[in-house]
Amino acid sequence: MRMVDGERLDVLISRDAIAARVREMGECITNDYRDKELILVGILKGSFIFMADLCRSVDLLAEIDFMAVSSYGMSTKSSGVVRIVKDLDNSVEGKHVLVVEDIVDTGLTLNYIYGHVKSRGATSVKICTLLDKVSRREITVPVHYKGFEIPDAFVVGYGLDVKERYRNVKDVCRVVED
Repeated sequence: MRMVDGERLDVLISRDAIAARVREMGECITNDYRDKELILVGILKGSFIFMADLCRSVDLLAEIDFMAVSSYGMSTKSSGVVRIVKDLDNSVEGKHVLVVEDIVDTGLTLNYIYGHVKSRGATSVKICTLLDKVSRREITVPVHYKGFEIPDAFVVGYGLDVKERYRNVKDVCRVVED
């Protein structure tokens, strides 16, 4: 249990466990993409911390790009309607794309992103997520690299937020309600 701004947080995944798993994922990605043109595409805002740590763990030259999508707004539940707020800056045509996401929940947003990137002519599109909430899946999406599978709980920290708070908490936590 941690206290942040007077709120109690239950640590689900420690910063040390995250760091170790991100290093392992980076090694796997390095091996899988050796001698390929790789673009890491981070989904903002939630993936920015994971993306930074992951790209430093990948021992290859890779392009970095970002997309921002909205399906949650200020809610804790996805509306199911995906809106691209910021699209890719660079072409992915003929390249291998690794979409880097903070969490896969229902799969609706990631399915949309996957199709969008694939339609832009990428040679391959794979998904890498720090957290996978399989119990909430409404649509099957191919998750190729997974950090941790978590239960159906609303989590914050390590880039994840609620109403733009808690992103800078170093562990993945659940906010404990009184």
